[in-house]
Amino acid sequence: MNDQASFTLRGRNPDVLTCIANLSNDEVFTPPEFANRMLDTLSDAWKADHNGANLWADKTVKFLDPCTKSGVFLREIASRLTNGLAAEIPNLQKRVNYILTKKVFGIGITYLTSLLARRSVYCSKHANGEHSIANGFTSDAGNIWFERTEHTWEEGKCEFCGASQKTFDRGDGLETHAYTFIHTKDIKTRVAELFGDNMQFDVVIGNPPYQLDDGGYGTSAAPIYQLFVEKALELAPRYAVFVTPSRWMAGGKGLDKYRERMLADKRMRSIVDYPKLYEGFPGVKIRGGISYFLWDREHNGPCEVETIWDGQPTGPAVARYLDAYDILVRRNEAVPILEKIKARGEPTLDGRVSSQKPFGLRTFFHGKPDPKRLKNPVKLFGSQKISWVERSAIPTNAAWIDRWKVLMTRVQGTSAAVETKFLSRPIIAEPGTACTESYVVAGVFDNEVEAKHYGGYLRTRFARFLVSLRKSTQDAPKNVYGFIPDLPLNKQWTDAMLYKRYGLTVAEIAFIQSQVAEHDSELFDEIAAEEIEG
Repeated sequence: MNDQASFTLRGRNPDVLTCIANLSNDEVFTPPEFANRMLDTLSDAWKADHNGANLWADKTVKFLDPCTKSGVFLREIASRLTNGLAAEIPNLQKRVNYILTKKVFGIGITYLTSLLARRSVYCSKHANGEHSIANGFTSDAGNIWFERTEHTWEEGKCEFCGASQKTFDRGDGLETHAYTFIHTKDIKTRVAELFGDNMQFDVVIGNPPYQLDDGGYGTSAAPIYQLFVEKALELAPRYAVFVTPSRWMAGGKGLDKYRERMLADKRMRSIVDYPKLYEGFPGVKIRGGISYFLWDREHNGPCEVETIWDGQPTGPAVARYLDAYDILVRRNEAVPILEKIKARGEPTLDGRVSSQKPFGLRTFFHGKPDPKRLKNPVKLFGSQKISWVERSAIPTNAAWIDRWKVLMTRVQGTSAAVETKFLSRPIIAEPGTACTESYVVAGVFDNEVEAKHYGGYLRTRFARFLVSLRKSTQDAPKNVYGFIPDLPLNKQWTDAMLYKRYGLTVAEIAFIQSQVAEHDSELFDEIAAEEIEG
């Protein structure tokens, strides 16, 4: 048994956990290299807080992964503890038994992942089996718990996770995706039921499921990762370390309260952000990128924010208070630019921009191909085409029909790893026009000159840079315009004029221009309209 433990805990090449495919974009496996970056961040924090002590040489610390999938966090923690406790527990088998039975705990999210996690940690899907490297367990599960959990239905939705009863109330042969850790009102009591009384975890770490897809993945799927984070913090560990999508920082369906809470929490000690698509988790498309954070129960102050791009930090980590704005400004380089703009106290463009369905018409609504035989025709800008409708068919904001308008597509972005435009080309819509919810009405004007000045303003790098700070996905609703100053439209604003107005430095201008590409120089209104009609 001693030889078995020695063999199974040493490094392998290749590591099987670098080779397995993700189950879905909802339940993403954490690459071992990434898991170890998170553990390094945790280790550094422990060292700073404990006079240089080695976390992995501390015999008292307990770890929980409440959403274990591949078991990578528990495996890497066990490996580090095996090395760190060598002096205190010289016998390898005794050391392995102690670590696996007393120090590392997990909750599987599905039956399959619980088996995979046990195989990663115990080298056997049975913790008490003949091939297990631990010999102190009496159950198959060991310390990686899983049992089927059911949703609690109320009016067609689960009261804990919001899952649709129509979709997830199914037979025993299918997974319920009712994740145990978040399906309880009292997480401390529930954890005591799973692992025993007086179970206080020093570290809670994990990569939770990202969303529940009720059949509308990418459009109506609701995020659930925030529920895992909230339950973990209710356990009051010394540290919590989680990797999640970064959408919560600026947007995301149902994430407003979570974002407000996280930005206001002075126990947030550090955030490491990977905004570039595919960089954090290669091959996995997570719009807006991913990030991990370290929450420290004893910390009370600013949070260090660091951005990773192409494998390297974009600059030193900067300690700042996250609630300076209503969203988390992800790039440290953007903060002084925003501060200069904010100092002028000007209103912002979100006061002009319409909400969803500006004229009350859905995306799939289409009128007639031409205005013939219509008594009072209105030109309708719709999804990829122009059609014609009766004025009486416009249910809301009918007063806007006969004014000049600037229209912006509601969705802007590509499948590229790096977005550089952030807003579509504006459409100058003349009187006698309306649009479906494929667009927002970015502004309504009395004359063509103001409308064109406004459209030109939205084409500047300056304006689109400010949009980029609030835009985490392809969606470009009203709130992404919330940092753009609402300026007088008696002139055509250029980037040079805007940079001078706000006193931006050469370095700040260079940063904006490195993030935002120029739109082509063709007439934006004519070209955009031609693309739709074509």
